[in-house]
Amino acid sequence: MKDVYVVDAVRTPFGRYGGALSKIRPDDLAAHVIAALAERNGLESADEVVLGNANGAGEENRNVARMAAILAGLPVTTPGVTVNRLCGSGMEAVIQAYRAIALGDASTVIAGGVESMTRAPWVLPKPDKAFPAGGQELVSTTLGWRLVNPAMPAEHTVALGEGAELIADKHRIGRAEQDAFALASHQKAAKASFEREIVPIAGVTRDEGIRHDTSLEALAKLKPAFRKDGGTVTAGNSSPLNDGAAALLLTDEAGLRGREPLARIVATGVSALEPRYFGLGPVEAAGKALAKAGKRLGDLDTAELNEAFAAQVLGCLAELPDLDPAIVNPDGGAIAIGHPLGASGARVTGAVAHRLAAAGSGLGLACLCIGVGQGLAVVLER
Repeated sequence: MKDVYVVDAVRTPFGRYGGALSKIRPDDLAAHVIAALAERNGLESADEVVLGNANGAGEENRNVARMAAILAGLPVTTPGVTVNRLCGSGMEAVIQAYRAIALGDASTVIAGGVESMTRAPWVLPKPDKAFPAGGQELVSTTLGWRLVNPAMPAEHTVALGEGAELIADKHRIGRAEQDAFALASHQKAAKASFEREIVPIAGVTRDEGIRHDTSLEALAKLKPAFRKDGGTVTAGNSSPLNDGAAALLLTDEAGLRGREPLARIVATGVSALEPRYFGLGPVEAAGKALAKAGKRLGDLDTAELNEAFAAQVLGCLAELPDLDPAIVNPDGGAIAIGHPLGASGARVTGAVAHRLAAAGSGLGLACLCIGVGQGLAVVLER
């Protein structure tokens, strides 16, 4: 097995739903980060491009990895494959690239993900018979369950926000605690510098969702978004809908060509659990990845735990008592930065790699929860 290194990691700023990036196609967002990664690293070609995408129903269809590689100007001989593990798709792409290099099937791979939640289309299911007399309903593909199989048990198809409420119930996480976590995410992100990872696009240089002026008072005024009676999960303590792309350059030792990598990928982990408790997926995934690496939570110097919901992160921290909350998401998380589904896994992995490089040494963990009850984790070191 070969060692696998993260040479560089870039991303677009993450745009708000209907915001500054809403007029940019997802394949163009992906092409932008691929081209930037190639230019920054003098890369003329790669053995493969692997991209994650959670939708696949709109302009990113027809294998967005292959389309983006061509649009980015890579040689037409560069293969591309698109993977889907919903919210974990960008990290799944990194893991698949890591495996290919470790096994010797590739030397240099670009891996990442993309999502334009603004441009996710409505779909019209085909009718059971031709020429239906009645009206037909359009279905949004932006987020969550759609076209549900009637055989699927109802307890497995609860809305993502209701799943966060269930975690809050399980761990007795109140509204005030969730709002305080959300405020801290915005405050940390507002102070952070993302210059080493953001490649501007369309004149946008900063994540649109970071609220420099939010407060506990403002967050407290928001109504529950999912459970009207006694709910604690609001738009303010949840991640928003976003547009964006992220990409990492992975290589083996031969592919370094004298360059200093950001970090080395040590191990990965995947888990699955009850879909309604999807937000707790990182707990087992992190444990598996650290066990493979021969490490413990107390050995970590930094960690990224994607913030789908404040309740979800707080629930994970409750089940990971040996993980120091002070090292988790030190530059804020998805509640402030944004969560374009297919790109988030690549963003958090790249953030850990950049942080380890800035520190000069250390051990890092990137992990995230996944809709329908899964979790992914990557351990990196420098």
